[in-house]
Amino acid sequence: MRFNRTLLSITLVVVALVVQVSVLARLQLPGAVPDLLLLVVVALALVYGHTSGAVIGFGAGLLADLAPPADHAAGRYALVLCLIGYLAGLAKPDNGQLRTALGPMVVVVGAAVTTTLLYAGVGALVGDTAARHVGLANLVVTAAIYDLLLAPFTVPLIMALARRAENDPLAEKSSGGSDVASGWLSAGTGLKIGNQRGGLRMKTARSRAARAGRIKGVKRL
Repeated sequence: MRFNRTLLSITLVVVALVVQVSVLARLQLPGAVPDLLLLVVVALALVYGHTSGAVIGFGAGLLADLAPPADHAAGRYALVLCLIGYLAGLAKPDNGQLRTALGPMVVVVGAAVTTTLLYAGVGALVGDTAARHVGLANLVVTAAIYDLLLAPFTVPLIMALARRAENDPLAEKSSGGSDVASGWLSAGTGLKIGNQRGGLRMKTARSRAARAGRIKGVKRL
């Protein structure tokens, strides 16, 4: 990934994790906890694609696994967010721009439901039965509601920041280095490459006419 993309992703993941652990987890809401970290991964995956989404999801999940107070096996949430980042990145449009807000909201609801089910499923494989005591259906419903309510205030902003980082002028210059010469010829000189021959012909004709006028003037003298 590019440097600006990596820096932005790390910053957003760290900020989201701090807010989630220090603020959202202490609200004592019924059911699940609003997953701001999941929304960051989904938003970045919708802009960067499935490969970067999987990498960002794995890093964000691993950081959440190691951050205190961690009460589960390390790598559990990393696996879940890696899969979610990959699947959310598949929903990225070909032109990179979403026409309506319905698409991201559907992706957020699907990601919230899938994350809860995958997390509970992986926990069941390693012997964690906490989801059974709380109620898996209650966790799925509350996770989808909380993330859907939080998404309009976070996902569009994160996607806008990601697109702005991708459209950095320095990055565009470095990626379009092969077209600098042609762009300078067409824009800087004001002449199109295809019309250069016609311009040279006109200059040659004018110079010939000027020489003919000088010769005629000499003869009249």
